Parts: sequence; C-alpha cells; structure tokens
Amino acid sequence: MERLSRGNKRALRAGQKMMLVQSQSYREQYGFNSIFLLPANLYGPGDNFDLESSHVIPALIRKCIEARNTRQPFVEAWGTGNASREFLYVEDCAEGLLRAAALYNESEPVNIGTGREIKISDLLQLIARFARFEGEIRWQSDKPDGQPRRSLDVSLALEKFGFRHAPLSKKACAQQSSGMKPEGCSQPIAPSAKATT
Repeated sequence: MERLSRGNKRALRAGQKMMLVQSQSYREQYGFNSIFLLPANLYGPGDNFDLESSHVIPALIRKCIEARNTRQPFVEAWGTGNASREFLYVEDCAEGLLRAAALYNESEPVNIGTGREIKISDLLQLIARFARFEGEIRWQSDKPDGQPRRSLDVSLALEKFGFRHAPLSKKACAQQSSGMKPEGCSQPIAPSAKATT
C-alpha cells in the first residue's frame, strides 16, 4: 500500500469501510453470520518480489539477494529506517482466519496481527543477515518514510478467539528467505550459518 497514490489509498479505505457496513447490515437485517477481519502486513511463501509493486519484506529480500549475487558493496532503502511496521507471517494469518471463522460470531471488526512493530532499519539488518549480504546499507533520506508507526491493537483477537502470535520471528524470516527465488535472481536466499531460530 506504500506505493499506492493518495487517491487509491482513499478508495481502498472507503472500500474496507463499505464492506464493514455491509457485513454489519446483513447481520442485523438477515442474521447473516459475517465477520470482518483486518490483518497486519503479510509476508511469506508466494510473495511478490517485483520491486515496483511488492511490499517491504520481499523488496528488501530481493535487494539483498541481488547485491550479494552481484557483489555490490551496498543496498539502498527508502527513508531513514526509523519508521516501524507490524508484520504477520501468512501461515499465522491463515490460522487466525480459521480460528475466527470457527469461534467468532460478532459484527465488531477484529485486527489479526502480533501487536508488535519493528523498525524498518532493524528489519533490513535481519534480512541482510539471512541473505548473507554483508555490505553497507544506505538510507535514502530524501525519500519518504511513510507513516511513522503502524501497529494494530490485537487484544480483541485474543479475547474473542484466542489468537496470539509472536512478532516477526527469525524462524519465519528464515522460511521466507530459504528457497525463495525472485524473478531475475540467480539463486535463492540461503540463511546464514550463524543465524539462529
């Protein structure tokens, strides 16, 4: 969503609000069992690695792989690295969706996430380690950071259907990194031998 224009972001948010109102109206008028879940930023198998349209994790993975494979001395990343985001592994999200479908029957929207955020600078260092990229990270401070912080209140998911997941994990990062072969990269990422899960 970072790269969407302001107009497209507004349209996306308006569409989400309309879906929520529709869900609540169908429940009230017809007794239709509809729930409304809002997941955090997802990452995992099947990610889009296109630098023009991908989300932050696959984009940074691709940059680190390509820099390592071509022996570039640095990678560039937008902003200052001080912005923070919340991420959820796609398989953990699927678990949350299944739990909600089985156990939740109310109209109040529920956030699905970890409730914890990570600074983009820390995220990039973690990805660089798993990608075995040892060069310099150059922050393009003339580019926007976007919203300074983005983290969800996930207390309702825990309360209503017992969903809780740890924040961005080294194990999930390793799974995301190992075996991924983005278009245009000569080989998949292999986690560093030093990395622990």
